[in-house]
Amino acid sequence: MSASVKGPACVKTVFGDTRPVTLHVPKNYACRTAAPLVVMLHGYTSSGDTKEQYFRLNAESDKRGFLYVHPDGTRDRQGNRFWNATDVCCNFYGSTVDDSTYINTLISTVEAAYNVDRKRVYLIGHSNGGFMSYRMACDHSDQIAAIASLAGAMYQDVTQCKAASTVSVLQIHGLADDSILYAGGMLGRRYPSAKATMADWAAKDRCAATPVTSAPPLDLDSGVAGSETAVTMYNGCSAGSAVQLWSVAGGGHTLDITPNLVPGIMDFFYAHPKQ
Repeated sequence: MSASVKGPACVKTVFGDTRPVTLHVPKNYACRTAAPLVVMLHGYTSSGDTKEQYFRLNAESDKRGFLYVHPDGTRDRQGNRFWNATDVCCNFYGSTVDDSTYINTLISTVEAAYNVDRKRVYLIGHSNGGFMSYRMACDHSDQIAAIASLAGAMYQDVTQCKAASTVSVLQIHGLADDSILYAGGMLGRRYPSAKATMADWAAKDRCAATPVTSAPPLDLDSGVAGSETAVTMYNGCSAGSAVQLWSVAGGGHTLDITPNLVPGIMDFFYAHPKQ
């Protein structure tokens, strides 16, 4: 992975592949202090740089002091970047690329080169990147503390998820998403609804069976008036984990995000380290 790096001189890079990777080291990074690591995964046809312009996690990294890396998926036969995530999205041409191992190795590579707090490794993904975040939580639950998926989904067949330990999960999904449907749908194969995805993870994390919906609504989409986002929370989860669903009324596949979204995601991450 070829890397462009921003940060102080006390760090080093040991990337050596051909995939583009951008690593942002926060301005206040101290080599002797373990920092959280956030990996951002772009959607189908997008790129890490493009999705950074959307989420603007560089600024949040400098503010909170986490290491931040955004890699690129490989290109399919149509030239579109993608992640080989679940059986639904988005390996449409039968690629054999093993993105689960790739991202696992990328995380380990950053951990070897920087002082990473291994109890605070987090993934955030949009669409195909959201599906890939779930894949990583299933395949590498020992490595991942929490994920946030914007417009992604879990496996329809939950037995395909082999998570051996708890992972905190935040699902953010627009009710008007016409690409990855809030109610579930088909992309060659069926994928579950946002609510089913959350219920599946609540069961995996051994949360209370009945979710709580009394939290105040959030304002996450500037294209929708008022505080449009309902919060559903599963409490009592094992090992300090949490499962939440933020349902964006009127929100589409790509939200017109407000300044509340990224800090809200990071608040969720920081509240749920690995135990």
